[in-house]
Amino acid sequence: VILFDEVEKAHPDVFNVLLQVLDDGRITDSQGRTVDFKNTVIILTSNLGSGAILEGINANGEINEEARQTVSELLKRSFRPEFLNRLDEIVFYKPLTKENINGIVDLLIADLNKRLKDKQLTVEITNAAKEHIIDSAYDPTYGARPLKRFIQSKIETLLAREIIGGEIEPDSVIHIDYNGSNLTIKS
Repeated sequence: VILFDEVEKAHPDVFNVLLQVLDDGRITDSQGRTVDFKNTVIILTSNLGSGAILEGINANGEINEEARQTVSELLKRSFRPEFLNRLDEIVFYKPLTKENINGIVDLLIADLNKRLKDKQLTVEITNAAKEHIIDSAYDPTYGARPLKRFIQSKIETLLAREIIGGEIEPDSVIHIDYNGSNLTIKS
């Protein structure tokens, strides 16, 4: 599997190589060496039309036809026809749901717990704290990346200060809550 993220930003030479790969299933360098792509899945992502998609989502999370048409027109204006004609399928991804975001926060906290394991510390987060993190950090335009930055700056920094200050003992369970105005830590 080969992933080209935000392919619209790629240099034009990348598209020239991709045309050959998508057409022939292989490329050959100037010294005659061939690379075969017949058993390869190539995924290209793009943020073109993301605003239209966000505006075109209905209550059920489905993308309406007008948004699909807008994105299709943007693709036609941004990529050469011979490139678009070689794509097997264009998939429209929906923005993350609240359930998805909850799962991502759980994964980020699980990752934090893995990093704290050697210090014999475990973090538990209340639903109120999780809701605060989501409400403060999640933006459909930017996806889940701001969640990670928020957890690093607001929770990990707070934890580091408490650990360095000797407020948290090894082999502790750290409870993170939200009191209506701030995140709080208790061990």
